[in-house]
Amino acid sequence: MLYALCFLLFMVGLYGVLVKRNLIKIIISLIIMESAVNVFIVMIGYRKNGIAPILNKTMEHQEFIRRTVDPLPQALVLTAIVIGLGVTAMTIAIAMRLYERYGTYDIQEIKRLKG
Repeated sequence: MLYALCFLLFMVGLYGVLVKRNLIKIIISLIIMESAVNVFIVMIGYRKNGIAPILNKTMEHQEFIRRTVDPLPQALVLTAIVIGLGVTAMTIAIAMRLYERYGTYDIQEIKRLKG
């Protein structure tokens, strides 16, 4: 069920990217899509009643392997958040430059004014 909600959130973002004409709405839709992917990756690494992957001397190896949470998805999401922040900052800067040049955020209007 939670995977379906992530898919729905991603589809809402994709709808905004494909249908909306305002650059700000498109950027917000990209952020929504990024968040959906990040939540999905974190959910893949989730394990109910999981423990941190720190080896304890009292725990045997098989129990450790069975109960620990995989730290790789969490590390990937942290990296994706940092990269997404950079991409978002860059797209906002481009949108601001386009607004300074054309005076609008409407993509159709920018295409028409392109000389």
